[in-house]
Amino acid sequence: MKVILKQDVSNVGQSGDIVEVKDGYARNFLIPRQVALQATPKNLKVYEQEKQRHQIKLTKEKRSAEQLAEKLDQVSLTAPVAVGEEDKVFGAVTSQNIADLLNNKGFDIDRKKIVLEEPLKALGVYEVPIKLHSEVEAKVKVWVVKE
Repeated sequence: MKVILKQDVSNVGQSGDIVEVKDGYARNFLIPRQVALQATPKNLKVYEQEKQRHQIKLTKEKRSAEQLAEKLDQVSLTAPVAVGEEDKVFGAVTSQNIADLLNNKGFDIDRKKIVLEEPLKALGVYEVPIKLHSEVEAKVKVWVVKE
């Protein structure tokens, strides 16, 4: 039986492939779990339309992420921290702190999108990357200053 794969299946094929599998495997495993569709002309047409809609959606998401990245590249944040003797910072500036500062500026960015290898533990200026889309990354300037 020929089927259209909706998801990647190990040892069978990639998403979007039209593959020949045994009838029982298709009827009892792939189709009930909605991993594949039977390769009829109607299903081929429906799958192509769905694929185009998905592609349009991805293009819109990328475009909006690029526009947001342009705005974020202009942003400069100031993170006041408590310091002790010899400008030793107490605590650190984390991705959650940066997300809160961005939220105060009007940007709703999830802290998980902020790529911070380790918290900022010293005074200074840092370029912090933010992963907005799989292909779009913005950089925000963060100033860590004395409180």
